[in-house]
Amino acid sequence: MSAPTDDSTLPRETFRNLIRVQERLTGEFALLFREYGISPTQYNVMRILQNAPSEGAPCQYIGSHLLTKVPDVTRLIDRMVASDLVRRERSERDRRIVKVHLTGKGKDIYLRLEAPVDDLHKSQLAGLSREQMQTLNHALLQVLTGSDVRSSEELVPSGPKEN
Repeated sequence: MSAPTDDSTLPRETFRNLIRVQERLTGEFALLFREYGISPTQYNVMRILQNAPSEGAPCQYIGSHLLTKVPDVTRLIDRMVASDLVRRERSERDRRIVKVHLTGKGKDIYLRLEAPVDDLHKSQLAGLSREQMQTLNHALLQVLTGSDVRSSEELVPSGPKEN
């Protein structure tokens, strides 16, 4: 724990602590995902595709739903295709649109990770009560949006776009 801060340094100290927490939490997930031969960003894409409509999702949709932004979603998808985690398919309605789907291998890895991911989330936040988690989540959403927000669902764009 660091020494108490005054009002002038509190925002800086809060920011630093957010970075420290983010590094620790994401580092633990990187170790978990490495055991399955994937990166955190690849898991994130798999999570998006698992919850996407059955017709798949275009790269633009995937990019807009990533938790951490990547400079080139197409290249990320290329690497995942090469690893047989996802496949591409041209839209029958508009051949310019390419939809991405999980492969059997990608779906299998994602499903095998469901329980370990949930367990890691629970262990990482085990020191907080439900009320503390709700307060923290609400405060973080306020930082993200700059306003009072009730749920993270409001931050997620709706449905895939075919533009």
